[in-house]
Amino acid sequence: MTSSPYKLTATQALELLKNNDMTVEAYALSLLHRIKENDGTVKAWAHLDPDFVLSQARALDQIPEDMRGPLHGLAIGVKDIMDTKDMPTQYGSPIYQGHQPGSDSSAVAILRAAGALIFGKTTTTEFAVTNSGPETTNPHDPNRTPGGSSCGSAAAVADLQVPLSLGAQTGGSIIRPASYTGVFAMKPTFNAISTAGQKPMAPTFDTLGFFARSVEDLQLLADAFALQDDEPPRGIPLDEISVALIETPMWSSAGPGTVSAMKQAATILQKNNVKVEKVSLPPEVADVEALSQIQKVIINGEAQVSFLREYRVDKANLAAEIRDMVENTSNITHKEMTEAYDAYSKMRNVVNKLAENYTVILTPSAEDEAPLGLGDMGSPTFNTLWTGFHMPVINIPAFVGANDMPVGISLVGARFCDQQLLRISKVLGEVLMSHGGWKGDEESEGLAS
Repeated sequence: MTSSPYKLTATQALELLKNNDMTVEAYALSLLHRIKENDGTVKAWAHLDPDFVLSQARALDQIPEDMRGPLHGLAIGVKDIMDTKDMPTQYGSPIYQGHQPGSDSSAVAILRAAGALIFGKTTTTEFAVTNSGPETTNPHDPNRTPGGSSCGSAAAVADLQVPLSLGAQTGGSIIRPASYTGVFAMKPTFNAISTAGQKPMAPTFDTLGFFARSVEDLQLLADAFALQDDEPPRGIPLDEISVALIETPMWSSAGPGTVSAMKQAATILQKNNVKVEKVSLPPEVADVEALSQIQKVIINGEAQVSFLREYRVDKANLAAEIRDMVENTSNITHKEMTEAYDAYSKMRNVVNKLAENYTVILTPSAEDEAPLGLGDMGSPTFNTLWTGFHMPVINIPAFVGANDMPVGISLVGARFCDQQLLRISKVLGEVLMSHGGWKGDEESEGLAS
């Protein structure tokens, strides 16, 4: 057994656990020691009970080998907007302080059934809506944000406190924090994974996803959640891969780190015989102001319904931003909602057809490196359109900005081609990670594609 199990990727740890070369208890103890050493600064956890973690670990060790699940003993953090039957679920809100659901969310139940060790609840902004709140810091620079709203999930994986975690994305709450903290992450196709038992914000955008330190680790969770394509994923040689480089209509918001990362990515891929073509989104999607307004109408309009209960029960403890949504201070009409739904549906189909003409889309993961300070978790500018298009996205944390902080790029696939996107991300990720410059935490034994 390795002397420092916390350094292992999920794939590496699972191999040792399956072969009885490491007990779940020993693995959990190593992770807990890491958390004890570091989390006073990182602050990734909304709820963590070490004694309970160890009792779960010992119970998993007692399961006969022939009855162990495919994720036996793997430690997973859960964003605190997802219900857990044996841990508080507080949604980052004072309204739900100490709230204890009676059952697990669908995602948590699936992971438990697969033998995972549900380690604790990771921090989130209030109801995964606001752009500040938790004191969670970026493990690579405590003076910078890890991004939000899945701040704790990203930080815990980046700091080697757990190898895997669940997050959720309505705008950019998975991909942006992954870029800021230098980890891999996947936002699957919309509705490919059930969000039952997860506090909704905008149900036609809300998507459950996950963080990891390798594409292989993302694959473990994709398989656990039974992500399936219509056609089996196939290997494609580098010289047969076609990449659509899409800067998006939001390109004017790109900072120097992202501009450099996109240029480097294109150059590295081309030097490895990958075809890279700069592509513009269709005219229907090219108007930044119109697209942003459509997104705002849908997200704010749906949030008005999602948070009416909290508004009626305890308005005083609801963030002003959320109160404004419920009070409809933007004066969104039902006619505007209908028109926005129809417009986004048309754009979704047009962009998906474009994606089908290429192996993969290459696009920014964030505006730049993680911002300084904890009061602003960054903008989802480059993420929300893909979330709304319902397309799968994987962050590849390959590049480094001017302040030695990670900068990721996104690989995007056509809808319900999640397994093919994973296959391509492994191939391209190996190339980009080898030449991009970001190596992650030097302690890690496995930040690689």
